[in-house]
Amino acid sequence: MTTSLQRAGVVGAAVVAAEAVFLLMHAAGADLSVPGQGPVGAAAVGVTAALAGLLGWALLAVLERTTRRGRTIWVVTAAAVLLLSLLGPLGAATAGAVAGLAALHLTVGAVLLAGLPR
Repeated sequence: MTTSLQRAGVVGAAVVAAEAVFLLMHAAGADLSVPGQGPVGAAAVGVTAALAGLLGWALLAVLERTTRRGRTIWVVTAAAVLLLSLLGPLGAATAGAVAGLAALHLTVGAVLLAGLPR
């Protein structure tokens, strides 16, 4: 299997994992609302996970072509971006929403960090 096909699968897996977590939270009655934006829906979760995956993949490809330590640089950068992204859910309406949105961020980040640099 080619690297591109494997990485596309990782991005797809990140979307599927995020949607699965979202559906579990939705089924449990979690309210994932953000003030000024309203509730977070399944479409937003899927699109955001896909964009994060595609941008991560693009950065990894550039780093692999321009430096000898591209994967290491990417892992450090991706981990830093994941940690910074956790500031976003802090603006959610409730503590439950903060936890739920953080779980979505961590799910996508974990799948991408584990899968893309391989």
